[in-house]
Amino acid sequence: MKPDYKPDGTTGRAAVRPMLRRSKVLPREVRLIGGTLRGSKLPVADRPGLRPTPDRVRETLFNWLGQDLSGWRVLDAFAGSGALGFEAASRGAAEVLLLERDRMLAASLKASQQRLKVETVRVQEADAMSWMGRTAPQAFELVFLDPPFDAGLAAQSVALAQRLLVPGGWLVLEAGEPLAALPAGLREHRRLKAGAVSAQLLQVD
Repeated sequence: MKPDYKPDGTTGRAAVRPMLRRSKVLPREVRLIGGTLRGSKLPVADRPGLRPTPDRVRETLFNWLGQDLSGWRVLDAFAGSGALGFEAASRGAAEVLLLERDRMLAASLKASQQRLKVETVRVQEADAMSWMGRTAPQAFELVFLDPPFDAGLAAQSVALAQRLLVPGGWLVLEAGEPLAALPAGLREHRRLKAGAVSAQLLQVD
């Protein structure tokens, strides 16, 4: 891993997806909260299961990771609105890949990338699980995982993402419940519970 690792040792994240019962009307856009793109807005499409990551959760997460991600290669595997991937790019990440299998959402992400003129962000329309399974190992310093909560993919997606990380790399998992049993070689640094969302910050040994 090229850059220094900054998390001050402990876990977390919140999300952009799954179907949780809420009384609130979902916002139509999210605002980036840090870095060079601070204040920029991303649309939140009216798609089943899509829900934006709350500002305070993103803020907490990047306080843990650090505000300067210069040189980091980042994967947002279930991108949704792309909030976390664009937040990483806003904080200097060298490369950010957003994976989204929903064609409409992928098109929206590409439009945001072009509108914001973020050359470090790349969008690929792909199934995250299949893509991670066939990609070369140790390609990223940071991976965001937010699989659909009702799909039971948390443990499997973590196993696939772990091999993509360099030694010392970071993995952020959002799920309905924290992953109780972690694969060998992966340890938890911090954990966050925000409503129905559990977020864990994990690190590869």
